[in-house]
Amino acid sequence: MSQQPPQETDVVVVGAGQAGLSSAYHLRRTGFTPGPGFVVLDHAPGPGGAWQFRWPSLTFDKVHGLHALPGRELTGVDPRRPAAEVVAEYFAAYEESFGLRVRRPVDVRAVREGEGGRLRVESPEGNWSARALINATGTWDRPFWPRYPGQESFRGRQLHTAQYAGPEEFAGLRVVVVGGGASGTQHLMEIAPYAAETTWVTRRPPVFREGPFDQESGRAAVALVEERVREGLPPASVVSVTGLPMTDAVRRARAEGVLDRRPMFARLVPDGVEWADGSRVAADVLLWATGFRAALDHLAPLRLRGPGGGIEMAGTRTAADPRIHLVGYGPSASTIGANRAGRAAVREIRQLLGRDLARAAG
Repeated sequence: MSQQPPQETDVVVVGAGQAGLSSAYHLRRTGFTPGPGFVVLDHAPGPGGAWQFRWPSLTFDKVHGLHALPGRELTGVDPRRPAAEVVAEYFAAYEESFGLRVRRPVDVRAVREGEGGRLRVESPEGNWSARALINATGTWDRPFWPRYPGQESFRGRQLHTAQYAGPEEFAGLRVVVVGGGASGTQHLMEIAPYAAETTWVTRRPPVFREGPFDQESGRAAVALVEERVREGLPPASVVSVTGLPMTDAVRRARAEGVLDRRPMFARLVPDGVEWADGSRVAADVLLWATGFRAALDHLAPLRLRGPGGGIEMAGTRTAADPRIHLVGYGPSASTIGANRAGRAAVREIRQLLGRDLARAAG
């Protein structure tokens, strides 16, 4: 860690994806200035948040919902372009137009109690002393790998969605895709024309949603996730409670047998997977489309996690510490949710810092 004295600022924003940039926009818009007022720290090499790491075959027209950042619409996009390129360019222009001055690459390793009631944000690139923190680190850095008996014995290749680079590398191979979310279905539909054989495995039967996903459905889904985080439980993703959209491509894949789902296997064997009844499927590759977990290890020194395994939340702030806001966590993990949560977090931080100043003056 840097031995230099920490740089003082009012608010540190950790992460420059949708949630972090939305928060920075609202900080700037309500009078906080870059530097003394706020600083945005991002460990990625360039703009684009987690989107910059998505696989090239994920074109913009395949994206499962992307809401524009506040104050600047995303228009005139060629839907056939890779989403990683589109979003990286959009985020870069957004940072520039609003003067957000994102510092990167900065790898925040720990946030702990500092001096005088401030927070100390530590990284190899420098330390910061802040009166409040907006954490917007998302989930991409914490892919979830389930554990199953025999996993070490499997002689084929295992990879996660985070490592997926496109369908061409699976040509002529027998592929098992594990996971019932949007990534799992997208991977299957892309890989099937190249692979010798595909098998789809999920823990629960997938739910496909017919018709539009309206505001009432969205509010109901978010409410379910909010209830979990209010109780201090690890959040489920908003997408996991909305179901999968029934598109024309999904209908074709189901008719062709690509999306014929099998229940979860019991174990891995050297040449494939095996169910409890002894039936087997041979495989050269296992692709784990099993999602991600919130990247919050750097907050461990603050001891925010409760007995339920999650962080108890009150809106965007942690129930245990009003200085800490989690944006893009739980109910605000969607792009539209991140925008709203950024605004809400800044509103509460302004109130908190205003009260602190009033007490100091008194």
